[in-house]
This record gives sequence, C-alpha cells and structure tokens, in this order.
Amino acid sequence: MTTMDHPEQEETDVNHSQTSNSQPPTDLSVVLEEEIKEYHFHIHFHQKNEREHKEALTLRDAVLRLRNVGAFVAVPLWRVNEWPIGPHPVGSYEIWCPTESFASVFSYLCQHHGTLSVLIHPLTRKERLDHSHRSAWIGQPFPLDLSTLPLLSPIVPLQYPSLELGYSSKVHGPTIEEREIAGKKIEEILKQEPDAAPAPARD
Repeated sequence: MTTMDHPEQEETDVNHSQTSNSQPPTDLSVVLEEEIKEYHFHIHFHQKNEREHKEALTLRDAVLRLRNVGAFVAVPLWRVNEWPIGPHPVGSYEIWCPTESFASVFSYLCQHHGTLSVLIHPLTRKERLDHSHRSAWIGQPFPLDLSTLPLLSPIVPLQYPSLELGYSSKVHGPTIEEREIAGKKIEEILKQEPDAAPAPARD
C-alpha cells in the first residue's frame, strides 16, 4: 500500500517537506538523482483587458519565432486560456521549458515580459508544492487556487518526450568522479579570488 491510498498521509508528507528543519542534502548522488529537469512558465493577463491580452499574444508569438530560429527550446501549449482555469485566477497560457533551455528562456522573459506577470514552477510529482513553495514570479504575483492541484501525482508530469530533453533526455552528463575532479579544480582557481567563500573540506 502506498501513500497514494492515503491522501491524508500525502498532505502530512508535503507539509513536512515545507517546514522540515533537516539539513539540505550535500551527497552528490542524491542531489543529481533529485534534480528537476522540466519547468513551466505561465504568462498571466487580465482576460478582459484588451491591451494585456494583445501583449500576451505578442509575447507568445515572439517565443515561438525565437524557438523556430534556435534561440532556445520552449513550447507554448496550443491553448490560450481566455478565462480562469485550474489554479490560475485570470487569463493565462503555459510555456514548457526543459532544463537545457531554462537559463535562456528565463533571461528572455525577465527582460521582455512587459507588464505581464509570469509564474515559474518546476514539474515534479508534488504539483501543489511546485506551484507554491517551489515557485517564483516575474512581475506582480497573482493568488493561485492551490486546491485544484493534487498533492502527489502518480508519475512525474513530463512533456514532449519526442524532443528527448528534460526528463526524457538520453544524454548522460559527467560522472560523479568527473564532477568531483572539476569541483576540485574550481576550488583551486577560487583560492585566488578574495571575495569567494571557500568550500568546507570534503568528508
């Protein structure tokens, strides 16, 4: 029997993850295993505000054009929500982004979101937590109705596996040994930088 059979246990587990005073992990294998690989950017606009509606569609078109020329990989959902839907209290649309393009998409939307508000959240099994304690906003935040979201989904809600990016990537990164060697080199270089905090000695 799993926690999926007991919603009250799911809520306890999620609440514990929000308030736990346990130490953040520093074991490299654990950190790599739990790394988030896909994200959503939700563009919000007041659906009855003609100017905001037009601004939102113009931004969506710009993202599509930039994907087409190879600036980044970002996939707006085909649907633009012209009314509140799910946890979103106003008009909105979703842009899926794999970790491989996250920095580029974040950079672009930071600079060019205009007057629009953008919710950024990861995609994991803990959807309610992803939209609350793990989220961030560009621009003014909107209150979300988190009751519409599951506490714990049976699977990670990955998207567009045909792209072989994010959770669906078949590319293997550096091994743990290679990462440790690279980390040691970085520490040696930073010894020459007086403003850089030194890392504690390895266990």
